[in-house]
Amino acid sequence: MNVRLSRIALAAAFVSSASVAPAFAEPRDYEIDPTHFAIVFNADHIGYGNVWGLFVKGEGSFTFDEESRELSDLTVTIDASSAFTGLEDRDEHIRGADFVSAEEHPEITFVMTDAEAESDTEGKVMGDLTLRGVTKPVTLDVTLNKIGEYPFGPNYVIGITAKTTLKRSEWGMTYAIDNGLVGDEVPIVLELEAIRQ
Repeated sequence: MNVRLSRIALAAAFVSSASVAPAFAEPRDYEIDPTHFAIVFNADHIGYGNVWGLFVKGEGSFTFDEESRELSDLTVTIDASSAFTGLEDRDEHIRGADFVSAEEHPEITFVMTDAEAESDTEGKVMGDLTLRGVTKPVTLDVTLNKIGEYPFGPNYVIGITAKTTLKRSEWGMTYAIDNGLVGDEVPIVLELEAIRQ
């Protein structure tokens, strides 16, 4: 076989093998399921114990490549007026000017700026948190819990846990810090299921 025919045969073999090669995963868009989205917080109360609460309403979306485990374009929006602790007077206080100031700043937002994988299921997501009109960087410790076909319908779902701790004084919430009645550091946990679009 001459050199020209050899090259043609090699090219044909390459095209043939490429046509049967398996397709690689690609980035897909996900929407957070608001019915499976928990935004939980707690704060120290005079050293006796922690007061727990949550924001009842939130939404968000992101892009995820299942094969490369790359996350991008994560945004989360939380309804500040949906703060709930089980006691109406305390809930109104948290929604007010001493804390999240929901009337003036109805939305709490997180916009991802970067991500760093630490394993197939663990990583960090960096972003800007806007609360009470103040924007500051925050890092979330993220765990991928599960991804796959949902057992209760046709959806393909990813489950994620994300954690961080905020110093509320950095967002202007200084109420009862100096006298030690309410802690400055507030742990946050986000538990979510997101549906592939």
